[in-house]
Amino acid sequence: MPENRQNSKQARTGTPVDGVLVVNKPGGPSSTQCLNRVKRALGVKKAGHAGTLDPMADGVLLLLLGQATKLSSYLMNRKTYSGIIELGRNTDTWDAEGQTLETKDIDNITLLQVEQVVDDWLFQKEQVVPPYSAAKHQGQPLYRLSRKGEPVPEKTKPIEIYKAELLEFTPPYLKFRVECSSGTYIRSLAHSLGIRLGVGATLTALTREYSYPFTLDQAVSVAEVCEDPEQALARVVGIVDCLPDWLKITLSPPDATDVQNGVPVICRQPLSSGVQALLLDQNGAPLALAEVVSEQGNAMFRVLRGLWQ
Repeated sequence: MPENRQNSKQARTGTPVDGVLVVNKPGGPSSTQCLNRVKRALGVKKAGHAGTLDPMADGVLLLLLGQATKLSSYLMNRKTYSGIIELGRNTDTWDAEGQTLETKDIDNITLLQVEQVVDDWLFQKEQVVPPYSAAKHQGQPLYRLSRKGEPVPEKTKPIEIYKAELLEFTPPYLKFRVECSSGTYIRSLAHSLGIRLGVGATLTALTREYSYPFTLDQAVSVAEVCEDPEQALARVVGIVDCLPDWLKITLSPPDATDVQNGVPVICRQPLSSGVQALLLDQNGAPLALAEVVSEQGNAMFRVLRGLWQ
């Protein structure tokens, strides 16, 4: 039985559902608020999300159900965003939801300059973390320090920008698309762009178009989930299909039992150390995420995360 039809049947029988539901988050609510609405609508107990979207942002939000919550760190890969930046305005949050700190004239800013600063994102290997963010300092989120008016230490993080494109420039607004590593703050890219141009800049709109390995056209709205939970459950993507780049290895029944008992199993394929694989039982059900390691001259599967019930 296809996994999506099985999920719908599981919902009716009360059996836990394991997989990813791709949601098109609307602008306004937080990612957690969207998750909680979906959890209530579907009646699932165990759920999480991969990659927070700021309340202002919309687009692809991956909701992880059941055993798929264990996939979170393995789905934090490339993401693609499109958005709008307003030149000549700085806010305390680096986006349109913050308080305006200053405005500057942009009459002398040219299209060529804007194209250059967007292209410069490709060479940016680290960025400053926004002062209003969930990143922590001595156990406290930076946004909490900011709201209290306390000094916020400058924190940086490594990033990778794979593609950057200026789509349109209609002063004071520019539209862009960027493909980047997971965890990249697009607000910070906008802020750094404003610094380079010398006029300041603020992110005013943001859409996540892609979050590995899912695209926006695969997403269902939160409203649709609430209106028709059973149809939404039929769209849940099973764990096996959530990791398309991972090697799939079917284990013999004895090896499958050993994996579930925490016993390392011999890799019976000619695979090099470091190769990651999704281990399956004889029925094609996911058992574990594993990595090939060398132990006493033998290639073995070391379990990274168990996925069995």
